[in-house]
Amino acid sequence: MNKPIRSLPDAIRIGASACPHDCPSTCALEVEILDEHTIGRVRGAPDNSYTAGVICAKVARYAERVHHPDRLLHPLRRKGPKGSGEFVPISWDEALDLVAERLLSAEARDGAQAVWPYYYAGTMGLVMRDGIQRLRHAKKYSGFHSTICVNTAYAGFAAGTGKIAGPDPREMAKSDLVVIWGTNAVNTQVNVMTHAIRARKERGAKIVAVDVYMNATMEQADLAVLVRPGTDGALACAVMHCLFRDHKADRAYLDRHTDAPRELEEHLRSRSPEWAAAITGCDVATIEEFARLVGDTRRAYFRLGYGFARSRNGAANMHAASCIAAVSGAWQHEGGGAFHNNADIYHWNKTMIEGSDVRDRSVRMLDQSRIGAVLCGDADALAGGPPVTALFIQNTNPVSVAPDQNRVKRGFERDDLFVCVHEQFLTETARMADVVLPATMFLEHDDVYQAGGNQHILLGPKLIEPPGECRSNHEVVAALAGRLGARHPGFAMSARELIDWTLQKSGWGTLAQLEADRWIDCQPDFETAHYLRGFNWPDGKFRFKPDLPNVPFRHPYLAGPVDRMPALPDHWEVIEEADDVHPFRLATSPSRNFLNSTFNETTTSRAKEGGRPEVMIHPADAAALAIQDGEEVVLGNGRGEVRLHARLFAGVRRGVVIAESIWPNHAYPDGRGINSLTGADAVAPYGGAAFHDNKVWIRRYPPIVGA
Repeated sequence: MNKPIRSLPDAIRIGASACPHDCPSTCALEVEILDEHTIGRVRGAPDNSYTAGVICAKVARYAERVHHPDRLLHPLRRKGPKGSGEFVPISWDEALDLVAERLLSAEARDGAQAVWPYYYAGTMGLVMRDGIQRLRHAKKYSGFHSTICVNTAYAGFAAGTGKIAGPDPREMAKSDLVVIWGTNAVNTQVNVMTHAIRARKERGAKIVAVDVYMNATMEQADLAVLVRPGTDGALACAVMHCLFRDHKADRAYLDRHTDAPRELEEHLRSRSPEWAAAITGCDVATIEEFARLVGDTRRAYFRLGYGFARSRNGAANMHAASCIAAVSGAWQHEGGGAFHNNADIYHWNKTMIEGSDVRDRSVRMLDQSRIGAVLCGDADALAGGPPVTALFIQNTNPVSVAPDQNRVKRGFERDDLFVCVHEQFLTETARMADVVLPATMFLEHDDVYQAGGNQHILLGPKLIEPPGECRSNHEVVAALAGRLGARHPGFAMSARELIDWTLQKSGWGTLAQLEADRWIDCQPDFETAHYLRGFNWPDGKFRFKPDLPNVPFRHPYLAGPVDRMPALPDHWEVIEEADDVHPFRLATSPSRNFLNSTFNETTTSRAKEGGRPEVMIHPADAAALAIQDGEEVVLGNGRGEVRLHARLFAGVRRGVVIAESIWPNHAYPDGRGINSLTGADAVAPYGGAAFHDNKVWIRRYPPIVGA
């Protein structure tokens, strides 16, 4: 057990931990430990320089999740039809023997690649998230091409810089202009707001927010730039047009640090605010004011979020937005530059966690986002290999969160598909399983975390005992490995031994040191973080003309219409535009009280989200369709239909609708979740899921008779 960092009155101990969830903040936590099974309140660590004592409300009430009455406590075997939720308890040995038997049977029948270990970021801990890869590599099961979240945004950012890293995120507090673009930070990474508002209070800094609806972050901005989904590239080009036009471009910086400044300037001559206004829906005056603020402010910090990853042209849009800091020369200044994530500063050696030393690179890689196509036997999605007849799932809920949901459901309904799900609750995916295994939560096992939105490695030690028979991901993977004949030293190590080995081999000290210090500040020096000694390309130049096939980001293959991507920053017309049949564009933006499908099982989070799924629609659009506030409506396209309630909201552009997500499928009147409408077509250049890029029609429910 972790040594408490201090004690409070009434014998309450405080344990140090780290938030495990898929949010870039990766907050340092202090947790009240009431006894060996029970926690109280969760707070942000005040002495962590990025968390600064502030965490989101949903994590602050984590006790509601840990001690939820619906937690899975025992292994289960399906007894009713798939999806019925009818299970009977079995012992751990029975469950593991059955899973191993079915995986070995699938391997014997169709080869090892018929088994697909499927996972994602239900925990961001390196041991508990990535250990499933060790089993995959040791057994030569089908590969997992992770595409559902970061690919498009990472590719677009690295296309310019050559690296996924940037200025110290704490420098936002030292900025004179913080541009929060493509992230509703109030909902998804509250610490961004902590540092931005500090800059406003202490320096008089301005905050600009760019988004597709007037969300909580836009409401706090000094300048809110409201655009149509997928048009960020046009906005970025217009801002850079104004910088060149008004002699605000830093030509000395451009000549020294960028690849094609004159070509870019010429290209942007026709990308005026008027041109961008017609594409984005944002008025010319707002675009001009945004450009003026950027041009007049050297210390401008561009905090670029994951909204870019949710559009078919997201990589091009991210690249275009990141180019602004190069044109203005903001990279040279403390509190200036562009930042998306710090993934490339950690130099991990995860050989023992992932078993990368036994990986066979000839084994096919299957696209995470195309799980529906994979399970439905699409030959292209299967990469020419055998059908997937066995799934082992940890840390994700694809029947709810994966795109093209109706196809995903059809795949899971196959009688010849065996599914084992290791989970904390009986999610939509767990209900489709043949075997369900109960999983620990982050306070019930040891793990180590790297922050994306800041620069810390943090320890998340075991603080309490798990309820019932819950076991950690590592324990389950190791137990299955023994039954499957998988061989690797990592299976015989404890989680703590894996953490210690990984820290030492990666140059980050020992577990004992991290346990004493609680976190490691990995921030590179100023010149490195601001690329003042050169960007991460052979010539050291920022790329306005990116070499997309050679961007240093993991990808097993190119995907989507790569050959049509713009050579220079531009608006790329590849998004799913509205048409006569589908006059609206839908974005499934993140809600404040859910994190993907996590927390949507808690009573408080569901109540704070209004108790039911809703779609925001502009009052004028609603009036044209005779839709009243609170009425039930149907959204649809070629992929499916979804019933939910309308909420009239003037903070969207006409023709744009927003459904904050992700509610459980059963919360919708027809049982079909919002991802029934989202597409799973591969996004350029390396795959991705365009969750905010959907054309839909809207009708009243029930429809008006005679209409």
